[in-house]
Amino acid sequence: MSQAHKVAGLTFARGLWDHPPVRRNNALSIVEKLQRAGHQAVFAGGCVRDALLGLEPADYDIATSATPNQVEALFDKTVPIGRAFGIVLVGAGDHYYEVATFRHDDAYLDGRRPVAVRFVDMETDARRRDFTINAMFEDPLAGVVHDFVGGRADLKTGIVRAVGDAEQRFAEDRLRLLRAVRFSARFGFPIEAATLAAMPPVAASITQVSAERIGEELLRMLTEGAARRAFELLDDTGLLGHVLPEIAAMKGCAQPPDFHPEGDVFVHTMLCLGQLAAGCSESLALGVLLHDVAKPPCAVTTPEGRRTFHGHTKQGAQMAEQICRRLRRSNATTMRVAFLVDQHLRHCSAAQMRRANLTRFLRQDGIDELLELARIDAVSSNGDLGHYEFCTDSLAELPVEALRPPPLLKGEDLMGLGLEPGPRFRTILTAVEDAQLDGTLADRDAAIAFVHERFLQ
Repeated sequence: MSQAHKVAGLTFARGLWDHPPVRRNNALSIVEKLQRAGHQAVFAGGCVRDALLGLEPADYDIATSATPNQVEALFDKTVPIGRAFGIVLVGAGDHYYEVATFRHDDAYLDGRRPVAVRFVDMETDARRRDFTINAMFEDPLAGVVHDFVGGRADLKTGIVRAVGDAEQRFAEDRLRLLRAVRFSARFGFPIEAATLAAMPPVAASITQVSAERIGEELLRMLTEGAARRAFELLDDTGLLGHVLPEIAAMKGCAQPPDFHPEGDVFVHTMLCLGQLAAGCSESLALGVLLHDVAKPPCAVTTPEGRRTFHGHTKQGAQMAEQICRRLRRSNATTMRVAFLVDQHLRHCSAAQMRRANLTRFLRQDGIDELLELARIDAVSSNGDLGHYEFCTDSLAELPVEALRPPPLLKGEDLMGLGLEPGPRFRTILTAVEDAQLDGTLADRDAAIAFVHERFLQ
């Protein structure tokens, strides 16, 4: 797992800590101590899969025959985040690792979690996991991989296959529907036929999963370097219309061919997703996904047959904010995404802006992401990068002191001229800054003269 665990006001973030050798060595020390105490202890799941693929694991989860009580008795730094499910966080170095007792899950009644678990052996634990490639164990001391479900063969073939009966695995935890899509996209592995066939009939049940868990999976899809493949597979399996109906609504929404020869809004958005690099920011990824989200509700065909989308940036920003909040994204991310959607066409008028307005546009927080969205939007449509290049060239030519020069006048200067504080101060100071950015005012004396001429006559 790579999500953060929040316990007693603290956050134990896993997967983004320190250098990889330190992560592995810390986890190895936990395995060693458990084995010395007479327990089975192994690396489990994704870290085994990634190591076999030649990838550096993002984190190390540990599975053991020790019960939660035995784990807590053995280690000084522990947090019982899920004792009922056999899960304890164990501190090693400055970080915490998940240690889970081998278990079998009893009945699932809500498509999310079992009503109870039983502590079992390693093989039984493997057979309750989601996909074969995630159900292997490694004894790092003995150098042995334990594979009871054919995970190594499926890794070699390159396929995502449910452990055992796919319908049962998806019924146990509906989030596995999204995880199947994510692993298929991330590794470029097709989903095994029986596993894939089990997905569309239960796609609507994905809404049983909390919005936060859905949001986390979608963000991983968007930022792991295979966003286009992931979202096309979401569509193919029927999941897209249930997790993001606003994106599914883009299908069939025609666009003017002179600006969008690639096709409708959905085709364009998928091409844009294909431009997202692995490790891109959450806000850029969501901005790219949602930049045209309001085109379907704003679409109008004029009597002359022209297709227009007036107001789609403003309405899109509102829709993007609602979607981000629905997916439980942070306020900072939500506001940045709304900004990107609202402003994503503003660069097209940059060449006509007066110098002050252009400077204000280019110095906005988030301008780097906004211009990257503009680039992605352009290369995924008619390929015209002229407006984007004008902005990037202008930004490169503006030194930092020109973007945010020290103000020539402040409020106390206006009071010194006999003006009373109030809303008019903002108007005057903005006018002074505009003239400064335009290059018509260079010093304080000129600014005072400007105020006298414009506001004190």
